[in-house]
Amino acid sequence: MSRRLTLYARQNCCLCEEMKAVVRTLAEELRLAVEEVDVDSEPELAERYGNEVPVLCIDGRKAFKYRVTIRELRRKLLG
Repeated sequence: MSRRLTLYARQNCCLCEEMKAVVRTLAEELRLAVEEVDVDSEPELAERYGNEVPVLCIDGRKAFKYRVTIRELRRKLLG
């Protein structure tokens, strides 16, 4: 499986930390790479995702925002 996971988040965000933990756990299990992007690193990203973080994109498409469970993410990736 070669899915591309991109997690848009920001520092000091408790929802971001929760989603990172879920994504990292499943990514490790399924041997997937995760690109983590700080939305505050570029004005365009802050404008696009700033009010919705965390946002998880799978293969370039928005899949989840705010929260995700391992079960939901596994179903999305393997379903």
